[in-house]
Amino acid sequence: MSDIAKDAWRKYLIQLQAHPLRTKAITSGVLAGCSDAIAQRISGIKRLQLRRLFLMMLYGFAYGGPFGHFLHKLMDIIFKGKDNKTVAKKVLLEQLTSSPWNNMLFMMYYGLVIEGRPWGLVKSKVLKDYPSVQLTAWKFWPIVGWVNHQYMPLQFRVLFQSFVASCWAIFLNLKARTAAIKQA
Repeated sequence: MSDIAKDAWRKYLIQLQAHPLRTKAITSGVLAGCSDAIAQRISGIKRLQLRRLFLMMLYGFAYGGPFGHFLHKLMDIIFKGKDNKTVAKKVLLEQLTSSPWNNMLFMMYYGLVIEGRPWGLVKSKVLKDYPSVQLTAWKFWPIVGWVNHQYMPLQFRVLFQSFVASCWAIFLNLKARTAAIKQA
């Protein structure tokens, strides 16, 4: 690793230790913005839509990082240890509570705030697409949750989850974009 990268990582770790919530919120916001920029490019948008990018960063900063920070702290209070049974309980609880909530919230935020669609259209889109999105999430996120709870120290769980969530957001963005193109 180069000296610049090592120094940046060291400074990140210092900020993570000194200001965990703020650092996780900023990290989640930056990763959400990166995922949106990638999704815009992949979906064929010629000129980067900065408003949309900013709103995705806001979502990661205001919701993704803080929610993950408190969720993982709570899970470690409720469930002690890293044995397979404990990790399975964490993953199961996460998949039955925060996974459905996060996907629903993201879909509503994307439709209402990012795309600026009226509530009626967003509601019908969520009713139509949410079941398949959630079923896909239940095929993907339990593995991520297992790795996160089993192998990641508490202070890195939001970073890991935010990185994977940025890939997931690309999938959701492209799914939303494909539906919008089909309707046009």
